Amino acid sequence: MSGESAVLRFDDVSLYFGDTPALVHVSFEMGAGETRVVLGASGSGKTMLLKTALGLVKPDSGRIYLFGQDISGLKESDLFDIRSKVGVLFQEGGLFDSMTIGENVAYPLLNQRALYKDRRQPANGNVEERVREALRFVELEQTLDKVPSELSGGMRRRVGIARAVVTEPPLVLYDSPTAGLDPITANTIIALILKERDSRNTATIMVTHRYQDGHLMANFRYNPNSGQIEAAPRNGGDSRVKTKFFVMNGGRLVFAGTQSELRASQDPYVRKFVK
Repeated sequence: MSGESAVLRFDDVSLYFGDTPALVHVSFEMGAGETRVVLGASGSGKTMLLKTALGLVKPDSGRIYLFGQDISGLKESDLFDIRSKVGVLFQEGGLFDSMTIGENVAYPLLNQRALYKDRRQPANGNVEERVREALRFVELEQTLDKVPSELSGGMRRRVGIARAVVTEPPLVLYDSPTAGLDPITANTIIALILKERDSRNTATIMVTHRYQDGHLMANFRYNPNSGQIEAAPRNGGDSRVKTKFFVMNGGRLVFAGTQSELRASQDPYVRKFVK
């Protein structure tokens, strides 16, 4: 993959808070349709990886390229348009309690200037249809006029996915999307992430504490023809399923490779995350 064709590229990125390392010499790149599953202990740098990818935190050294553009030194005003092409699911869903579900999902559309060359907001009718389509995608169209407090934790997480993908971004970042959910609901969330990845060829970074989440991302795919989640060929054997695992420790990528390579690792720290 050439640097120009990469959706996201980190080039020797380091970040410190005082003497505490947050990211240390991190390098990787990923293209359309690819998945990176990021494992590691709390405080190992997983969430900071997402924040620097968005330009929310500036690295002390190294370069970050988003859609081929160096964002490492861009001002906040210059970052807005390029950042608006990235979908984000925050750990707790990040919904606004005072807004209806429909208003929450519409929020990125009304604030994404990059979609509109004349910088004007889209017509209300178009926004409403896009919102309904996104909620239909996560099978929650009936919640349009409800508020977040009326929904279960799993339903709020699904609404968060709808908001993350409503603009059809080329890259989506998921910060612990299954945290705090029961296994059945967690698997439902992963199925929706698979559906988004494989129906739109979206690049996906998923931070998670659950090895099972990564296993599902690597071994299953969404078939848009049948509308079903199905078993995929072995990782690396199908261009539609391009999943690699990262393990972070002390801000470093101490492992990067396929699921089979992860399972074969004899590193005691890495093996903690293979269950």
